[in-house]
Amino acid sequence: MELLKKYHLSECAKIISSSLPGEKSKVLLKLQSEIEGSVVSYPKNMPIAIKRAKGSIIEDVDGNHFIDFFGGCGVLNVGHGNEYVLEYVKEQQAELIHALDFPTENKLTLIQLILKNLPAEIQDEYKVSFGGPTGSDAIEAAIKLAKIKTGRDGIIAFTGGYHGMSSGALAVTSDTFFRNKLTSLIPNVSFVPYSYCYRCPFNKNSNSCDFECVSHFEWILDTAHSGIVTPAAIILEPLQGEGGNIVPKDGYLKRIVEVAHKHGVIVIFDEVQSGFFRTGKFLEFMNTNAVPDIITFSKGFGGIGFPISGLIYKKSIEAWKVADHIGTFRGNQVSIAAARGAFDFIEEYNIEKYAQSIGDYLIEKLRTLETENPFIGDVRGKGMMIGIEFVKDKTTKEPFPEYLKKLREECFQRGLLFEVGGHYKNVMRLIPPLITTQNIVDAAIEIIKQSIIVCMEEYLEPALEKNKII
Repeated sequence: MELLKKYHLSECAKIISSSLPGEKSKVLLKLQSEIEGSVVSYPKNMPIAIKRAKGSIIEDVDGNHFIDFFGGCGVLNVGHGNEYVLEYVKEQQAELIHALDFPTENKLTLIQLILKNLPAEIQDEYKVSFGGPTGSDAIEAAIKLAKIKTGRDGIIAFTGGYHGMSSGALAVTSDTFFRNKLTSLIPNVSFVPYSYCYRCPFNKNSNSCDFECVSHFEWILDTAHSGIVTPAAIILEPLQGEGGNIVPKDGYLKRIVEVAHKHGVIVIFDEVQSGFFRTGKFLEFMNTNAVPDIITFSKGFGGIGFPISGLIYKKSIEAWKVADHIGTFRGNQVSIAAARGAFDFIEEYNIEKYAQSIGDYLIEKLRTLETENPFIGDVRGKGMMIGIEFVKDKTTKEPFPEYLKKLREECFQRGLLFEVGGHYKNVMRLIPPLITTQNIVDAAIEIIKQSIIVCMEEYLEPALEKNKII
């Protein structure tokens, strides 16, 4: 869409430093290592110091331009520094910034926008509650609401799921890397397999699959000797993010919800990353026939990076009493204004349709690469939430994180930023702004192609020599 071009700093990468990081970035990265806590992570794999950003382009302090397919970890849905949204921000800053949970026209308008964007047939069934500024806050609130409503304590989560870093959110996150040094989190959390068809834990394929993962979940709830007491809730991402941008099999979510509801278990969909038009629809569950009881939101709802989070939940499970859940920074008025601006921008520029079409275009380009590269095992995704899984062999599917690590460095040196995830850190995760233009996509694909050539020389030729395939 030509109209979106003006919302970007440029439409391609531009590396002017002789090597990366550039000299000015090196100085700031060194200072950061000396005075900021050692938990800093992103600059370790993307070592730049940022000066400014607009749209899908980041400029570092050395003047290098990078294509941002990381999107602030899925936050910048309408791009960096979108001036359309900033007008809403400036207007709000001049009037009111902090208002606790008092009613304002600004906040109530946003709530109405959120509900209006739900499917028409269920809009009247839901209400909205704001929490602290992060996705983790929303997860904590959802778990608390489910426990209060049901009077039960347990939670069932899903393998590959990521829900945050606070105690409750981390307890329902499956990656043990984040938990192996902690002796206690919230108790009574159990995990069941997610619908990860490329690596089915039941050794099925698309032809033989009979939703064994759903049957296993149902058996757990049906059987008194499963060892798991009926929980208060289940929590899952309708499209997994950190787990590898995993799209579940069609029909999976609907069946999981039906099983949970049969047992009176509340269903929480974590839409922190998949929400706010990331997959085309307002929320990913709207691409399915599954209807959750609670939806957590954050990230993209802030439009251009303003912190906001909350719950969209059925009125039928309302269980809060006055002050049962509070938070000083819930519903910050500036973040709310940014969300309103992002909603209006998306409607005016028809970003819902555009995100689907540009995402399809990107996936098509990547699937062409898949046919040409022996190490790309799977390309998957919806809208602008795409995963590329790298393997040593397409038949055995042995993970190949070493290859992706090298590929990421080569892409970085040419000006493309992306995140790595997946069960084995072998998945290229692409979550760029939804306003990314076709020219930017083409430039990113060209960088990936160039980087693949270098990586092929390092990994493929020795393999061929070793196996005497010449």
